[in-house]
Amino acid sequence: MGTEGAESADTAVRDAINSGELLGPRLRISGNAVSILSGHEDAIGYNPAQHILPNATYANGTDELVKVIREQFKEGADFIKIYETGPDSIRDGQLSTPYQYSEAELSAAVQEAARVGKHIAVHATGEPGTLYAVRAGVESVDHAYQLSDETMRLMKEKRIFAVPTFTISEYFGVHPLTPGTEEREQQLLALHVKEFRKQLAAGVPIAMGSDVGPFPHGTQARELVLMVKYGMTPLAALQADLINGAKLLDWEGQIGELKSGYFADVIAVPGNPLEDIAATQHVEFVMKGGVIYKPLQ
Repeated sequence: MGTEGAESADTAVRDAINSGELLGPRLRISGNAVSILSGHEDAIGYNPAQHILPNATYANGTDELVKVIREQFKEGADFIKIYETGPDSIRDGQLSTPYQYSEAELSAAVQEAARVGKHIAVHATGEPGTLYAVRAGVESVDHAYQLSDETMRLMKEKRIFAVPTFTISEYFGVHPLTPGTEEREQQLLALHVKEFRKQLAAGVPIAMGSDVGPFPHGTQARELVLMVKYGMTPLAALQADLINGAKLLDWEGQIGELKSGYFADVIAVPGNPLEDIAATQHVEFVMKGGVIYKPLQ
């Protein structure tokens, strides 16, 4: 979900794994995320004359969006990540986050991706930007701190996934990017938890994603623990990860289940995660495509 300014470096990593030059997991990648000038992940606060590189690729308006999407697909992206909201602020328990692209612009992006059988995912935390994205037909809404009743209804109807990413919120509540913002991050997490329970009650489809990167790779299973802590059953959390994750990544029927005809991708953990989801944080065995990469000791 975005290379944070590293352009299409993730394409090279994915391709090296697929060719056997590197050991690694199966990857679906998006290249650089897409954002407006002065928007989320821009180099805010710097002198524009210095041309400080942002952590996203600029696209202002429909024509530029389509051009950037075509460029990223040319460079090997499997899908496109668009920043639809930000920056976030919270006051008296209410979230405020400006939208970045109109519904019409997002619809054009979705149509361009669909032209080649691919999808759009959005970083979207609140309204009205999330509603615009859902009406446009995006594949997933990452973060989804606060959703309107209409947005939740449409996500259930269209089977658009919310990806909560609690782990990054928890991490920034203790390790803020900017000193002194711990309280804000903790308020956002508290709001997110309350809204997440509404989303579960409304039947919004959930997929697991942690926004790993600021916190160490290899610790993403913390997300499953938090999903259960904040309202899901262990079974539902595992389904959000394995079943819904496969659907979201266009790997349905290939991964996420132990069935004939699927890739032989298997992990083993100590104990039963249906009884203690924290068991997923201790992977003791790894098989990918029938090849054992981490044997049981």
